[in-house]
Amino acid sequence: MTNDAETTGQPSISIRRGSDRGRANLGWLDSRHTFSFGEYYDPAHMGFRSLRVINDDRVAPGAGFPNHRHHDMEIITYVLSGALEHKDSMGNGSVIRPGDVQRMTAGTGITHSEYNHSPAELVHFLQIWVLPSRQGLPPGYEQKHFDADRRRDRLCLVAAPDGAEDSITVHQDVRIFTARLSAGAAVTHRMGADRHAWVHVAHGHVRVGDVELREGDGLAGSNATDLNVTSVADSEVVLFDLH
Repeated sequence: MTNDAETTGQPSISIRRGSDRGRANLGWLDSRHTFSFGEYYDPAHMGFRSLRVINDDRVAPGAGFPNHRHHDMEIITYVLSGALEHKDSMGNGSVIRPGDVQRMTAGTGITHSEYNHSPAELVHFLQIWVLPSRQGLPPGYEQKHFDADRRRDRLCLVAAPDGAEDSITVHQDVRIFTARLSAGAAVTHRMGADRHAWVHVAHGHVRVGDVELREGDGLAGSNATDLNVTSVADSEVVLFDLH
């Protein structure tokens, strides 16, 4: 997704409705694609700045993605409910649960698998891809937990290029925040000069300025001074601050 404001410097807001996203339903997997991915191709929605993928994935109990390969991508996983089991060619093995943020630097090449850890419960997670600042990075892995208090009614920094505020490190000029908002709570993100933002509603109902957003909706903001997010109902949002 691009807009004229990215080059003119004028403030701009655009909306990507969740109902307009691409979809892949394989029975064991129900995935919604904010941007072009796999067999879903929309030249108007190829990404936003360095943000390349937001896949909203639900995987059936016991099912998952067998070993597959990636390269030259920062892959960030954020679990909303359930538990996701991870293994990779670097020797890492973990279970990712709500509040955990995992980053894999695919770099020169990695293989990994992801399975629903539970035999009975659906797992719901966001798979996020960010283009790295340069190609050919050595593969890397990091996972941290951000407890509910850090994310309650405030924007919690979970990923940054310098690992600020005990966030995970991502190899790109992007900062990723999450917030779990009670009904009526409000947060403000102050944007720097020549910065761009994407707000994804993981669940719930929020208002960004005068714009109503519900689960799956996304909002792109360029050259705005502030982004004011008010929760209409209990909600969870992910905010990307991008160069």
